[in-house]
Amino acid sequence: MGMMAAVMEPGIRHDLDTERLANDAWQTVVWNDPVNLMSYVAHVFREYFGFDEEQASRLMLAVHHEGHAVVARGAREQMELHAQAMQDYGLWATVRNGAQS
Repeated sequence: MGMMAAVMEPGIRHDLDTERLANDAWQTVVWNDPVNLMSYVAHVFREYFGFDEEQASRLMLAVHHEGHAVVARGAREQMELHAQAMQDYGLWATVRNGAQS
């Protein structure tokens, strides 16, 4: 059996931490809905994520005016936990791969 040699392709950075990049590529997205008050959405962001009032309000306004906001980025499993928590609060939330958006 021969040894396999590593093939280095020109123009590709091999020093990047691809696992870290993959783990940071996921996003928790909260979507606008016709049910929840804006004050409640900001309250959830402060209570669950620990955002200060300014950041919680900014994200809530993005949800309201733009239809959605990315409230967290990180590993897929953690983003799924955040999305489930948002749903438990009654908000509409999903997980998406931010590298593809």
